Amino acid sequence: MNFGQAIEALKARQKVARKGWNGKGMWLALIPAGNAEFKGYSMQNCIGMKTADNNMQPGWLASQADILAEDWEVVE
Repeated sequence: MNFGQAIEALKARQKVARKGWNGKGMWLALIPAGNAEFKGYSMQNCIGMKTADNNMQPGWLASQADILAEDWEVVE
């Protein structure tokens, strides 16, 4: 699927990843607003990445290669 379809899948609360990513088990998910607080400010929706070392990194940003890629897929 393309990047636009991957974004729609994220909005539908599905996890997505690129087939071409090197890290095993890496995927993206939409982190819903209000899931965390930072010094009294509530968090807004953001895309987070589950990293190869089993951490969640909020605020993932797509590269140009990610945006133009056609190898996005929904993961379980």
